[in-house]
Amino acid sequence: MVQEMAKFYFYYSTMNAGKSTTLLQSSYNYKERGMNPLVLTPQLDNRFGEGQVASRIGLHADAVTFNHGDRLFDLIDAAYKAEHIHCVLVDEAQFLTRQQVRQLSDVVDDLGIPVLAYGLRTDFQGNLFEGSQNLLAWADSLTEIKTICHCGRKATMVLRLGEDGKPLRDGVQVKIGGNETYMSVCRRHFKEGIATRQTNELPFKD
Repeated sequence: MVQEMAKFYFYYSTMNAGKSTTLLQSSYNYKERGMNPLVLTPQLDNRFGEGQVASRIGLHADAVTFNHGDRLFDLIDAAYKAEHIHCVLVDEAQFLTRQQVRQLSDVVDDLGIPVLAYGLRTDFQGNLFEGSQNLLAWADSLTEIKTICHCGRKATMVLRLGEDGKPLRDGVQVKIGGNETYMSVCRRHFKEGIATRQTNELPFKD
């Protein structure tokens, strides 16, 4: 039976804003109520092991991995037929392709399963990821998960750091890394290329 009122959600942010923590909390909430969430994660992000979603505060969960060529509708439909699924949670959703975002919308509309996608909005050059661009266009609900720059303002951009700790402006869009590679900053410090600064300015409040 098709569930009613299923929606397509996109939770976006910069690095280290707690996206995976929020996803894992959602997964826990579903399980606590006796429901069955399906967690998906891109195979290319294996920092915490194959088929694992983990947060910086120690939470983790098993996940099904996918690649760019996978048809997510077929994957989810097969899992749904094998064992009833109450929601789909997608980690690192910026790595989805345009076609995969469309397939996830079909999961919501045709199977009636809510899909909650969590990912970055922009890359280290300030450009939208393919997945994020299409999620912003196709999702029913858009929610920003906020974090702050080192100056106290809201962080909306991401700097990629070189081995010397200085920001990089060129390179491939996708490079997996954590705190040693990326830093979330406000727009002004992104434009200035400043990865750290002492300031007496008041924090930005949104």
